[in-house]
Amino acid sequence: MRFAPHTPDDIAAMLDVVGRPSLDALFAHIPPGLRLSRPLALDPGRSEDEVLRRSAELAGHNRTGAIPFAGGGAYDHVVPSIVGALVSRGELLTAYTPYQPEVSQGMLQALFEYQTAICELTALPVSNASLYDGGSAVAEAVSMACAATRRNRVLLSQCLDAPSRAVVRTYGHPLGRVCDELAADGATGATAPAVVDGDVAAVVIQQPNALGVIEDVRAWAERAHAAGAKLIVKLDPLAVGLLARPGEQGADLVVGEGQTLGQGLNYGGPAFGFLACTDDQIRRLPGRVVGETVDGHGTRGYVMTLRAREQDIRREKATSNICTNQTLNAVAALIYLTWLGPHGLRRLAMDCLARARHAVERLSAIEGAELAVTGPFWREFPLRLNVPDPHEAVRALHRAGYLVGPVVADGPAAGAILIALTERRTRDEVEGLAHAIERLVKEHH
Repeated sequence: MRFAPHTPDDIAAMLDVVGRPSLDALFAHIPPGLRLSRPLALDPGRSEDEVLRRSAELAGHNRTGAIPFAGGGAYDHVVPSIVGALVSRGELLTAYTPYQPEVSQGMLQALFEYQTAICELTALPVSNASLYDGGSAVAEAVSMACAATRRNRVLLSQCLDAPSRAVVRTYGHPLGRVCDELAADGATGATAPAVVDGDVAAVVIQQPNALGVIEDVRAWAERAHAAGAKLIVKLDPLAVGLLARPGEQGADLVVGEGQTLGQGLNYGGPAFGFLACTDDQIRRLPGRVVGETVDGHGTRGYVMTLRAREQDIRREKATSNICTNQTLNAVAALIYLTWLGPHGLRRLAMDCLARARHAVERLSAIEGAELAVTGPFWREFPLRLNVPDPHEAVRALHRAGYLVGPVVADGPAAGAILIALTERRTRDEVEGLAHAIERLVKEHH
């Protein structure tokens, strides 16, 4: 066997245990296009160092990636080197919450500080120690609202991102939850604000929404509370560098995706979800909560606390089946936020706004390109191109060296292409994208 420690006898024993006659049969479920049908083009008997050198040489022939202007939930922000350097330390490099507080004070304190940072970002008093991702955080918040109000109907903004809407419906279907959509024209209910009926458990909006437009959180909080419902806001945490925090505007639960907090892009993950709530809902929080206390000698210490035991041992009575968290990613977010600080957060948000405004002015001036919606925006906007197929336009722009999208699937901007500007994008890159769009539009007219 080349470059593998297993003998033929080892492999035969393994195949016998799993009930497969051969390695080909074991991997038969993998599509042929994803499998290599020939041996690796490496000389036999090479050392590890020689194999790594050859691999690096081959990797050097790869084409560099396109300049990322893509949005839709994953953004190309700077990740300072301090994040990777610190989370790689032995005392922090774990993906799991430790159980024994007497030997885990450092990690428990880090998670307590993470919770504090999320509370400061959201202006709510309680946070858990993170969740799997933004979509599951939205669905868990909906479950909390349904349990608190004893109602089973949810209003989802049409400008809540489509994956989150799908996860909420998936969670709610076996429980008989009714998920209705609030019409949107840029902002939710901008032309005809919906009436929140007395049977609604929660209203769910996004800030900024999936089209990049700023929502009126305070107005929706007033509508929801007048009907006895909870307001859930899915928040981009970097936006609070410019926008009022949702807790200050009346939100009952604030959730979101932590990808922008020092996580990088990483081919789609991993990242983490965050969830914060008001004091009266702390017992319904999913996952883990770390609290600060003192021991018998009066020394400060940290422990997991306020856990609903049903999450672990009486699952049929649990309001959530999530019992854990994303420790490594949450600690990376804490390091990033500590490095950034409140002044850095505001400068970053202002930088994104300035670059996005310049891009809107430049791209919407192109004949055959226009903004798909109106309303105040921050970092992201939908651009409608006068081309037959927006998906093919995304592919053509990628071939030209620019990553844009995704294409908006539904709602008032259906068929438009999302464009996002972070602090990494330059004027020259915007100009290059503009020329590529101009050429693309001209080819079809």
